Amino acid sequence: QVQLVESGGGLVQAGGSLRLSCAASGRTASNYAMGWFRQAPGKERLFVAAINWNGGITVHADSVKGRFTISRNNAKNTVYLQMNSLKPEDTAVYYCAAGSSSSYAYTPRTGSGYNYWGQGTQVTVSS
Repeated sequence: QVQLVESGGGLVQAGGSLRLSCAASGRTASNYAMGWFRQAPGKERLFVAAINWNGGITVHADSVKGRFTISRNNAKNTVYLQMNSLKPEDTAVYYCAAGSSSSYAYTPRTGSGYNYWGQGTQVTVSS
């Protein structure tokens, strides 16, 4: 089992920044690929970013590319999502997820690629 706890969400004005954190605990959490997803009210959950187990590979959704950056610190068992130039359409609940695979490049863009999920943290961007 891997437990995930997100933090860092809040209310910010458009153009501002936030950094989300996802603390992982449990069985060899540092061996897992990690992802961030978001879900706005009444909408489906969408992929935001993913990072492979050692941080060597990252992928970002086109909608956040150039504004958001995923990173990880395996010594702290923590994954981050730095969010800059926030827009009102970034408003959502943000979830982190952990997925295991023997592939070095494992960075799934769909929820089915992940085994564990956090409870989410709310991000609200005002215009």
